[in-house]
Amino acid sequence: MLRVIDADVARSRPRYAIEVFMGDYIDRGPDTRSTLDVLVERSRRGNAVFLKGNHEAFLVRVFEDPSLFEDWIAVGGTQTLMSYGLAPPDLKRNEPASILRDLIRAMPTEHLEFLDNLRLSFSCGDFFFVHAGVRPGVPLAEQTERDLLWIREEFLQSEEQFGKYIVHGHTPVRNAEFLTNRVNIDTGAYATGNLTLMSIQGSRMLAV
Repeated sequence: MLRVIDADVARSRPRYAIEVFMGDYIDRGPDTRSTLDVLVERSRRGNAVFLKGNHEAFLVRVFEDPSLFEDWIAVGGTQTLMSYGLAPPDLKRNEPASILRDLIRAMPTEHLEFLDNLRLSFSCGDFFFVHAGVRPGVPLAEQTERDLLWIREEFLQSEEQFGKYIVHGHTPVRNAEFLTNRVNIDTGAYATGNLTLMSIQGSRMLAV
């Protein structure tokens, strides 16, 4: 997908291209570590915005509160542990806090810094980019982190015009879903292998 982006930018030659990544870079997939390696390298170009997803937020919470460890394992934490060379967790032999300390030691410093620096949202022109969505009736500047990262039905069922056009993911759909007030580009890559890219140039939006 990054090669597709680079080829499109080389062909279309925009005055300035901004890349926005929508979160959920870790868990479930086969290689969290390599994914973060790629994104850290991409960040060095200086024109990319990396949003926080609920999976990144949850891992940070688990680091702070190991009692949530089993909940994290249930949503793909085992795959993340294994990508850093750690064995699948055996809670009969190891305490969650010990496993998490091993994970922090195994993670490169630049990975931890990358997770710490993720943004909750990004606004550009008429567009507002966010991982999950926004709460209807609340100004964009006053949205809570929980809603930006976790909201579903209240947002998905709303026909409200939010002041900007919302670009989001979080709730998987078969194909990119364009509505009058939002577009959902989460096509469940971890389960389907289908990662969606959306290009915005002027008033033109194209999802592939």
